[in-house]
Amino acid sequence: MSNPIEQKDAAAKHGVLASPVPPPEAAADWTVPQHWEELTAEDHWVWDTLYARQKTLLHNRAVHAFEEGLDVLSLSRPGVPNLDELNEKLGARTGWKVVAVPGLVPDDVFFRHLSERRFPAGNFIREAKQLDYLEEPDVFHDVFGHVPLLSNPAVGDFMQALGELGLQAIDRGALHRLARLYWYTVEFGLAREDGRLKIYGAGILSSFGESHYSLENPKPHRLTFDLKRVLRTRYRVDNFQQSYFVIDRFEDLLKLVERSDLPSLYEELATLPDIDPSVADPEERLAA
Repeated sequence: MSNPIEQKDAAAKHGVLASPVPPPEAAADWTVPQHWEELTAEDHWVWDTLYARQKTLLHNRAVHAFEEGLDVLSLSRPGVPNLDELNEKLGARTGWKVVAVPGLVPDDVFFRHLSERRFPAGNFIREAKQLDYLEEPDVFHDVFGHVPLLSNPAVGDFMQALGELGLQAIDRGALHRLARLYWYTVEFGLAREDGRLKIYGAGILSSFGESHYSLENPKPHRLTFDLKRVLRTRYRVDNFQQSYFVIDRFEDLLKLVERSDLPSLYEELATLPDIDPSVADPEERLAA
């Protein structure tokens, strides 16, 4: 599943956290067989319904790289993608593959997969009654939201770098900082493109409601991307975001980790307070 920190925060409210050891059905790296043949007609209907709705909605709302990358999901069969077939197309483009996992995975397992160009995807899909909102990321969020951009070589390199940075942050006791960078870029990032705000974060791309809310609703703060500000800003897992960070160009995101000395920033920010995502100075806000 996509982000262990977001899952862990959500799961903690229900008293459930990832076990330190994989369940019996999983391999040592927490991967499991997809068992695509066991998916039901309803499972495939849910995927097809969500896919058609989001593809239509996101036209001219998502960054060009996402719309171009949707081709990697055009497989020979409708319904939930067969990961073996998907990985043939994805691997040929960027060397990435999607691996099925049973549920919550430990932080180090998640980031090690990313560092080795593997994206963990929850091996389940929401029920028909949950089309509009699901707190725990499912295969639609993980595959539809993330895979199209993983077919872009520069994004693939960026995600691999985040995996390596995640492992380093764990060693430094700074995972909460790196998690915020991941959250406000990979999951809930906005970018300027063609003179408009566009979506590139998977948490928005896979959400019908937040695709509208992030671009059109006057309530959230839309803030110019500042790395130090991002690293200090908490986030919510149980509702639409109260703050979004906007990069000037989607391409600039891909150079972010190359230009930044994150370990030094972790030390610099260690004594500064966190920032509530509901709070922003008037001069920080962007025009919607």
